[in-house]
Amino acid sequence: MRFLKITLVAIMSIHLGTAAQQDGWTLFSGKVDKFTGIVAANGRIGILPEDKPFEVRSIILNNVYDKESPLGVSKILMGMNFANLDVEIDGEKITETNVTHWQQTLNMKEAAFTTRFSFKDKAEVSYTIYALRNVQYSGYIDIAIKAKKDIDVKATGKILTPEEYQDPTSTFRVLADLETTMPILQTVAKSRYGRHTVAASGTFIWHAINSTREHQRPELIHNKVSAYDNRLSFKKGVKKGETFEFAWTGAECSTQDFHDPQSESERFVIFNLLTPRDVLIDQHKSLWSALWEGDIIIEGNLQDQLDVRLALYHLYAFSRGDSNLSIAPMGLSSQNYNGHIFWDTELWMYPPLLLLNQDIARSLVNYRSDRLGKAKEKAINFGYKGAMFPWESDDTGEESTPAWALTGTFEHHITADVGIAFWNYYRVTKDKQWLQERGYPMLKETADHWVSRATKNNDGSYSINNVVGANEFAPNVDDNAFTNGSATTCLEYAVKAAKELGIEPDSSWSEVANNIVIHKFPDGTTMEHREYDGDRIKQADVNLLTYPLDIVNDKGTILKDLEYYEPKLAEEGPAMGQSIFSVIYARMGNAQEAYRLFRRSYEPNKRPPFGALAEAATSDNPYFATGAGGMLQAVLFGFGGLYFTDEGIVQKDAILPQQWEKLTLKGIGAQKKTYIID
Repeated sequence: MRFLKITLVAIMSIHLGTAAQQDGWTLFSGKVDKFTGIVAANGRIGILPEDKPFEVRSIILNNVYDKESPLGVSKILMGMNFANLDVEIDGEKITETNVTHWQQTLNMKEAAFTTRFSFKDKAEVSYTIYALRNVQYSGYIDIAIKAKKDIDVKATGKILTPEEYQDPTSTFRVLADLETTMPILQTVAKSRYGRHTVAASGTFIWHAINSTREHQRPELIHNKVSAYDNRLSFKKGVKKGETFEFAWTGAECSTQDFHDPQSESERFVIFNLLTPRDVLIDQHKSLWSALWEGDIIIEGNLQDQLDVRLALYHLYAFSRGDSNLSIAPMGLSSQNYNGHIFWDTELWMYPPLLLLNQDIARSLVNYRSDRLGKAKEKAINFGYKGAMFPWESDDTGEESTPAWALTGTFEHHITADVGIAFWNYYRVTKDKQWLQERGYPMLKETADHWVSRATKNNDGSYSINNVVGANEFAPNVDDNAFTNGSATTCLEYAVKAAKELGIEPDSSWSEVANNIVIHKFPDGTTMEHREYDGDRIKQADVNLLTYPLDIVNDKGTILKDLEYYEPKLAEEGPAMGQSIFSVIYARMGNAQEAYRLFRRSYEPNKRPPFGALAEAATSDNPYFATGAGGMLQAVLFGFGGLYFTDEGIVQKDAILPQQWEKLTLKGIGAQKKTYIID
């Protein structure tokens, strides 16, 4: 049985390895039996391609929510799908059954997803999907058809509205300003329970002609199949040897972000229509080039390089530095976990982004700061002081966890996770104005919460009772190790923030921080909670006290905790625990164990053909951005030896696994430093 398992892993590694070009930036695939796509996203919308010609599975709208059911909680919206096309050649629709030489490519450097194939003996076809970084509510599909003989092409752009939407109005209009004409296909509808109005618009662009000259344009045909299926078509003859190039562009807006989403979606489409292709796409590429100034370069192991780049690509694709929005566990790839915001951001995705892109990191912490008022209300409602953040958050900042899930009522370490993230932002940026306006007010309220949340024991120590810890397999326990440790750290950081601003800190912050209980077994191994007796665990709860909290920092206890808890980590649990073990082993100088656990943190979770990460080895719900954050931390904070300190980012005892020849960390911190380990 063990031989079989090893063989299957090896086969998968070989298969995914063949999907890599040698430049370290590109993934590609032929036709496969089971396809998991890679999303094209820009922090506002996510476009998930299919492995069928001109098909897109879904479009996800960031931070746009409606109720999932009449008695349910909020759920992120699946948008109207403006990115599907039908293309016919000589009257025959192109489908997966009549094409050959199929290839799909993800260029991570330019955030471009390209599909290429041959249609019979008549044409070579390629198209590239962009979620435009520069025009953030829009997508762009750039298409080229090279004729091998004289052919007639018919292309149909579609806006497909999910059935859950209410009362769609589907139209086609040709807007005009003097001699400029602008054909716009559009659907406007209410979201599933009417909270938002959503509008999607689309149009064709012909690059070889001035698209404003109506007499030179192919004739447009509007066909509204139904209010939920709105179509716009044109026909064009193409001579043998010619390449016909055109594009379909769409935009989607909602009342979450615009008072008039109908008009605004039209304006984005008009902007894309009347901006030269090269200018528009070059702006997109330029913005992605700026993102990649923060990069991780691995030499000597191409597959590891591609895996790490794909993880970083997703964190960049799911976020924006100008948004004050956060990242859901599945980013913009799906509606999993309702698109809510968890501790996944602060503890797992945020630290790599704080090293590599402080603009995005600022958006992530500002997302919490903007919802501080609701967190203070929640604390009051549950009888506490300060701020108490929801386990699952949406646009409102109120608790959005389903009521049946105990995590929403009892998983309280999220409040400490937020406070820790805020102090780390100041540590890296030294932005005192931000600390005064956003950082310290947050740390003060989270510290006040932990003082009110802790219970004083007869011996003068403090306990935090009745919580769900990071290990969610153990609900309603007392003195969970990570909850207590993160509360201690948050309180200590509040003291530091106050002193940084010349403010006298509340003496109770240090009193509680210095006396919160961490329970131990007789041999000194840290207990996960007061009554823990060796059950299997979902997360590396205790080991978080070593990294990132640095509370357990003597080598003997660190090793005891590693050896005790690693075998107890459940296979169906999320991957991040292995990442924590990897960081700790690397910091202790054991590159072999660190590398083993680095690979184990994501390799079993990869899904063909591109290596998209599922949440666990036994699940199939990619893309799991939280796992990406964990594996990146193993590289940056483990092998790279980087630390957040009060003096800023420092490097200590970096170490290289024998599988790599060189590791370069680019664009680190506000000074954009480069660290090289070889």
